[in-house]
Amino acid sequence: MVFKTLLLAVGLLEVLKPRALVDFWMGVAAKGDQEIELRGWVYTVARLEGVVILLWTLSRLRRRSSPEPVEVVEPA
Repeated sequence: MVFKTLLLAVGLLEVLKPRALVDFWMGVAAKGDQEIELRGWVYTVARLEGVVILLWTLSRLRRRSSPEPVEVVEPA
């Protein structure tokens, strides 16, 4: 449950602030003071990834919270 909550937070952050998240991770990945210039579509793809993460996580949470069907057995 904690993993899904963290994933939900990352997805939401990626949808709302894709530039901040991508720039942070590119700063982690870059060597030293290396300057990296990203193409504009990278942020759009990051936002789409956030939407996919949100939809997947919410569908998993919904599936877990919905009751399973109960099989009714009638006496013979």
